[in-house]
Amino acid sequence: MTGNTTRTDATIPLTLRGVGHAYARTPALRQVSLQVEPGEVVAITGPSGCGKSTLLHVAAGLLLPQTGDVTLLGRDLRALDEPGRAVLRRREVGIVLQYGQLVPDMTLEDNVALPLLLEGGEVAASRTAARAALATVGLEQAGLAVPQELSGGEAQRAAVARALITSPRIVFADEPVASLDPVTGQDVLDLLLTVARRDGGAVVLVTHDNTAAARADREIRLRGGNVERESVLR
Repeated sequence: MTGNTTRTDATIPLTLRGVGHAYARTPALRQVSLQVEPGEVVAITGPSGCGKSTLLHVAAGLLLPQTGDVTLLGRDLRALDEPGRAVLRRREVGIVLQYGQLVPDMTLEDNVALPLLLEGGEVAASRTAARAALATVGLEQAGLAVPQELSGGEAQRAAVARALITSPRIVFADEPVASLDPVTGQDVLDLLLTVARRDGGAVVLVTHDNTAAARADREIRLRGGNVERESVLR
């Protein structure tokens, strides 16, 4: 849903109202309003430089927009300070950024366990959960490796495992299949879509990949920081 159809219901995972943001004098988003429903997969598409990644960062609370409001899982992000937004992301949000963004001096197992450990999880139990999560992305043999020992595709799969380990209510994924071969990319998409299709969470997927976008419930295409069009896919 875009434009004037947004609701403020606390059950709505994500609502943006009139969001605008610029870098120096270059607008990245111009009065963008949209809403993501529970259990919905939304693909954000458009040409390079159209504002896709900025939109994802704003929606996930990684970046506060210069204008407009964002409500994430019933919380007004402007009402939270940065530590508060970080706690919300750690507990209820999964994020997969481009290139994995793994901690370089930690093993893969500890990278994936990190959200649990930061919440005070017991070390052995958190590592056990991390090993299970790594197995779901085909990395059960790589738990003791460090990120620089991985291929780009392996690092991206590990980032997906880390994003899903807390059973998040919403997942934000920025080009999650860009560095993957087609078969592995489909496997990663299957994992992400399971969050919505089986577990009832929402997924916001930024992608250039038409095959990935086609698996969403709805596509929102940006151009020049504006919502150019919205398509219901299923």
